[in-house]
Amino acid sequence: MKQFNVPNIYRSSLISAIKNKRRIDDKLKKDFSPTLLDFGVVQLYLARHFGFCYGVENAIEIAFNIIDDNPGKQIYLLSEMIHNPQVNADLASRGVKFLQDTYGKQLVPFEDISKEDIVVIPAFGTTLETEALLKAKGIPTEKYNTTCPFVEKVWNRSEQIARKNFSIVVHGKPRHEETRATFSHASAKTPTVIVNDMEEAVALAQYITNKKNPEEFYIQFKEKYSDNFSVEKDLKRIGVVNQTTQLASETQAISDFLKQTIKTHYQLSEENIGEHFADTRDTLCYATNDNQSAVSGMLNIEADLAIVVGGYNSSNTSHLVELCSEKFSTYFINSAEKIISKNQIETCNWKTKEITTVNNFLPVKSPVKILLTSGASCPDAVVEEVINKILFLYNSVSMLEKMTTSFL
Repeated sequence: MKQFNVPNIYRSSLISAIKNKRRIDDKLKKDFSPTLLDFGVVQLYLARHFGFCYGVENAIEIAFNIIDDNPGKQIYLLSEMIHNPQVNADLASRGVKFLQDTYGKQLVPFEDISKEDIVVIPAFGTTLETEALLKAKGIPTEKYNTTCPFVEKVWNRSEQIARKNFSIVVHGKPRHEETRATFSHASAKTPTVIVNDMEEAVALAQYITNKKNPEEFYIQFKEKYSDNFSVEKDLKRIGVVNQTTQLASETQAISDFLKQTIKTHYQLSEENIGEHFADTRDTLCYATNDNQSAVSGMLNIEADLAIVVGGYNSSNTSHLVELCSEKFSTYFINSAEKIISKNQIETCNWKTKEITTVNNFLPVKSPVKILLTSGASCPDAVVEEVINKILFLYNSVSMLEKMTTSFL
């Protein structure tokens, strides 16, 4: 896989050494067990896969090259390039301005930009409407595009099955940049509807099987379906694609459920299900899959708690928190600073995004066993800072260099 030129401020000698050793020892990536960092009084179980994915490193390399190659020019990012506060703050410190927030709210009017400016498309991609608007202003969007190749793969697959007269069901968060972009690209080719979760997939199934009045669809799925969507016609042949940072298992469950719904409704065999349901399994993101599988590989550890590091508006990170929370007291932080002391940690609720301070989060015992992972947009350097902070609390920072050496 391609190696990217990512600024060293995001790298960690410890994490790089660990990842490289695991890569050598497990070339086929079949071992999802965590890496144990045993510091005596505290034991850290580091997920097999975590941190920057291909798409994120690709976006960071392109963005920083654009900055270096265009001194004196005003550079805009259409929205947050990735959902990580440190990376976006670094870009802002270098003069980059954001045109929109995460949910598409305008921060800088499009009227204020000219063809002399540079507008960078984030890793999530953007809608065809926004692309057309920028091109109309003379801004070459294709020149400064950091859209993740795996997001583009979803768009390409959607176009392929659209040509075969399938409608598209997008599993994603309706307000997320990537879902909005995927919906835009898919709906330009074929009727498209967004389902947020299994509950909405079950509701959609009731329209497929004529168990609900079609008119109710337009109320229940308001602002989630394409123009001129016909319940009676457009749900007969479908394919499911996803926002690549969703829970892969949930996307698969939704796809399997809708496939079975159609199979039963039309009394189809496995041989002819393809007449009504398109196979889109190849659109699941490998990094999302690997990171989630790595968390699943940690859940049998008898740990005391879990810490997940990443941006609070990061979808893929939130799902890692969701998985860890099934078994452990889990703390969602975006930096080492959120670990205030042995007695206090500031954590984010992955569902509501509410920030709370939890007291006595570290048990009084030895050793304390902590599971640790991070999202696909979180720099390894931030994870090392978290490790440093935990070791500082246990007066064990001096052991870090020796631990790094042991993996070289």
